[in-house]
Amino acid sequence: MKLSNSFVKTLRDAPKDETAKSAQFLIRAGFVHKELAGVYDFLPLGLRTLKKIEQIIREEMNKLGASEVQMSALQNPRLWEKTERWSNQKVDIWFKTALSAGGELGLAPTHEEPITEMMKTYIKSYKDLPVSVYQFQTKFRNELRAKSGIMRTREFLMKDLYSFSPDEETHNQFYHKVEQAYKTIYERVGLGDCTYQTFASGGIFSKFSHEFQTLIPVGEDTVYYNADKSIVLNEEVVLPEVLDELGIKKEELKSEQAAEVGNIFTLKYKYSEPLDLKFNDSEGEQKTVFMGCYGIGVSRVMGVIAEKFADDKGLVWPESVAPYKYYLAPIGEQANKIAAELEAAHPEDILLDDRNNRPGEKFADAELMGIPYRVVISDKTLAENKAEIKNRKSGETKLLTLDELKGILK
Repeated sequence: MKLSNSFVKTLRDAPKDETAKSAQFLIRAGFVHKELAGVYDFLPLGLRTLKKIEQIIREEMNKLGASEVQMSALQNPRLWEKTERWSNQKVDIWFKTALSAGGELGLAPTHEEPITEMMKTYIKSYKDLPVSVYQFQTKFRNELRAKSGIMRTREFLMKDLYSFSPDEETHNQFYHKVEQAYKTIYERVGLGDCTYQTFASGGIFSKFSHEFQTLIPVGEDTVYYNADKSIVLNEEVVLPEVLDELGIKKEELKSEQAAEVGNIFTLKYKYSEPLDLKFNDSEGEQKTVFMGCYGIGVSRVMGVIAEKFADDKGLVWPESVAPYKYYLAPIGEQANKIAAELEAAHPEDILLDDRNNRPGEKFADAELMGIPYRVVISDKTLAENKAEIKNRKSGETKLLTLDELKGILK
């Protein structure tokens, strides 16, 4: 990508109503554009990062043997009425729209009901189980207060996985595989050292109710943990009976703010029973399908990564999710020619700043965008047949020969 060909420009200021560091930098660096409170557009750089996070999640879901689908955002009230979740009194985050011919539809905040109804067509026998499907789908939630940029929005990209099993034992086996897959995902996106599986609401009473929380100062949740963080609890489950069950005392726990980046739930028969999702077992007896669901807010994870690693100069992306690995800033006519050749040979790795801007402006934008490595080719470096490379995270700078640079790019 050549910056001269992109409409995206870095900005001096972010909207005044954005208080989160991540939101300010994502807007200023040209990753997202704010439409209104809780609604954001993803620009070329932001979309590349979002897609890289999505692909990491997709790869780990596929390893589980889950099949990817794409479901409709528009929702049939009839299904949600059966589970008593259509009522605004029961679920207060609905976006609903009136049909011109009468009646109304909803915009999905989640997809348990439609996926359960869909599976009635494809699950008839024990031979059809177990099965798991997932999607990347835009969700809509009428949050009372959207805040922290893309960390809490009214429209967001989510990965939701649903499992259908013949019994609880089969479900548990899959559930534990998902736990490990989630841990791998957070490692791969750079959050592994600061993300913990926590007991969530009702956690200790149903050990299959967990969240994954990333420790950050602006997180909306409070988690409590023991000395080695082998036990991490959401605030709402720090209760005497829970602590007794775990054999720990509250005074032994420390607390910290955190942001939820994933959740996994054992649904049991919560949706399969009212929606009548059944199968015939090996003896021909009808039984209800045992279900689980597993979510990751993809755009939320992107916001958490931005918040976690940003410094006073801008974003700092882990290599695995950065939109480009190298920010190439040529200075001088000969340098421009060499840089153009490098970008043409490695378009997926190089963001080429070929604008006719002062070097200081280019360097400031490189810091703001958070590309892992800034490469400078100038008359000064070319005199030694070298290029300067700077690590965005560590600040370390060194000189490479052009051949060494080409070798790294390969």
